Amino acid sequence: MNAPVRLRRPLVVLGVLLSLLAGVATIRAAAVWTAAGSPLVAKPPSVESLQAALATEQSRSAALLAQLGELTAGSTELTAALDVARNRIATDAAQADELQASLKTAKGKLAVLDQSIRQAQAVGGRAASASVGAPAAITAQAHDEDHEGGDDD
Repeated sequence: MNAPVRLRRPLVVLGVLLSLLAGVATIRAAAVWTAAGSPLVAKPPSVESLQAALATEQSRSAALLAQLGELTAGSTELTAALDVARNRIATDAAQADELQASLKTAKGKLAVLDQSIRQAQAVGGRAASASVGAPAAITAQAHDEDHEGGDDD
């Protein structure tokens, strides 16, 4: 199986050339197949359209920031109003406690007056007239004490 050298060399060169041609054909077929599998249907956006979209989004962002600032200011105002309302509630609660204590004192004085009136009615006659003067003095004193505290709301 020794082929003459003259015949062997051209066969080797021909084999190498055929291999190269087969490689190039395979690469081209793969490129065509890939291009057919994923065609570019949509054209990529232009730089101008991207810049216009960026400008639109920047103006939208600025508008949203302005709205956020307004909401923050409104929130601050509401917080201040809530603090004022809480202080007013605390003040009203303290005033209600004072009024409740004053009412309790007045009820106690009224009970004393009712008791002295009952005693006066039970004793009758002269004792009743003497007792009636005392409750009138107590009533006047209680009336003066109720109005000592200052202004009424």
